[in-house]
Amino acid sequence: MQPQPLWQGKAPGAVGDESQDIPTLTAFVPANCTGAAMIVCPGGGYAVVVDHERQPVVDWLNARGIAAFLLVYRVAPRYRHPAMLQDISRAVRTVRAGAAKFKIDPNRIGVIGFSAGGHLAASVAVHHTPGDLTSADPIERVSSRPDLAVLVYPLITMYPSAKKPAPSGNLLGKEPPPAPALIELMSVERQVKPDTPPAFIYHRRGDGTVPVQHAMLYATALAEAGVRFELHVYDHTGHGQVMATNDPIDGDWPERLLNWLRRNGF
Repeated sequence: MQPQPLWQGKAPGAVGDESQDIPTLTAFVPANCTGAAMIVCPGGGYAVVVDHERQPVVDWLNARGIAAFLLVYRVAPRYRHPAMLQDISRAVRTVRAGAAKFKIDPNRIGVIGFSAGGHLAASVAVHHTPGDLTSADPIERVSSRPDLAVLVYPLITMYPSAKKPAPSGNLLGKEPPPAPALIELMSVERQVKPDTPPAFIYHRRGDGTVPVQHAMLYATALAEAGVRFELHVYDHTGHGQVMATNDPIDGDWPERLLNWLRRNGF
């Protein structure tokens, strides 16, 4: 299927009509679809949407009977928050509103995000909103809440750590510095609530790009809110390994994910 624009007209806050101004969603629905669906959010530091976290993830999901919807969202420097959150929220709504067309279950729609895409997936998990039943747009009438979230070596907090400066630049901007309230808002571990969907989190202890503390912060917040989650941290280094195919240390993490998805009806 060809990429489809998320909005028929211009996206909210669009600054032009070029390809980078048009967020898209591409549907990959396997013939043996179980009715479950996942929206795929590649990473790229909110500066690009990387290629290597696209098709391998789609193929892995499709091979297991899960429909995959690849999201290409707006990025810096052309866009800052809230454009990215608007894009993922619209993607969840688009899939849910089109459930009959795609032959999927509107109550089995998840998000899977990698690195900055993990932050994006977590953002819609904590900042979801109900549908606006008065909207003339049928897509806007349904909820943006995903039914679960899979966070792969995710960026989580916008606060600096002892080892890393604040990672908020591409999302929130650097000049002027983002307001403390905005940093708090987009540090998703600070926004977890009891209605945040369950999460599966995978990370490497020695990730030098996104420290493992990000994953642990989100897991801790879920535990304190009473939200179900599964956290896997491997004693390994590196970042951006996608499905870690054939890796002797953590190559089994996708199998652990599959078991968790089964337990959650996917």
